[in-house]
Amino acid sequence: MAETPSTMLPLGTVAPAFSLPDTVSDQMMSLQDLKSEVGTVIMFICNHCPFVKHVNQELVALAQDYQPQGVSIVAISSNDVENYPQDGPQQMKETAAQEGYTFPYLYDETQQVARDYDAACTPDFYLFDSDLKLVYRGQLDSSRPGNGVLVTGEDLRNALDSLISGEKITDDQLPSIGCNIKWKY
Repeated sequence: MAETPSTMLPLGTVAPAFSLPDTVSDQMMSLQDLKSEVGTVIMFICNHCPFVKHVNQELVALAQDYQPQGVSIVAISSNDVENYPQDGPQQMKETAAQEGYTFPYLYDETQQVARDYDAACTPDFYLFDSDLKLVYRGQLDSSRPGNGVLVTGEDLRNALDSLISGEKITDDQLPSIGCNIKWKY
C-alpha cells in the first residue's frame, strides 16, 4: 500500500469545469449542475483503495451532516479501469448503493478531470466556496489504515463549519494521503 500525498492545488484556484456521467443516476452531470451557493466538496475516491474504504462511513456521515446545510458533495473516480476493473462504472454504482452514498459518484474515464484538479491520490478532498474558489484542500483527518487514529473527518469538517459560518478557514492545511490515482499509460 504505497502512500501518495495530495499535491495541494493553490488556494483561490477556481474549480475546473467538468461534465461526467454519474454512475448512480446514469445521467451526465456538470460542475454547474452540482455546485452549491454554500460550498462544494469534490473528492477523488475509488472502490478498491484501502484508504478510501477506511473512511467510507465518514464520507456518508459527512454528506448526511452537510448536505442539509446546502453543501454540495461530489465524488469522482478517475482510475484506469482496464488495469483496475473493480473501479469500473458498474462497480462504482454497486459501491455507492452498498455504502449508502447520497451524493453523485462520477466516472472520469479520460482522467482529464483528475488532471485538471491536479489530483494525486484517493481520497483527495477539495472544498470550494460559493464562487467556486478553492478554500480547503487536503486531508479528511489524521486517520489512516492501521495508525489507530479514529476517523472523525475533523479537518474537512472544521473547514466546512468555518465556510458555513463565514469565518476564515485556516491556511494551515495538511495533504491527504492515499493510494495514487491509477493513471493510464
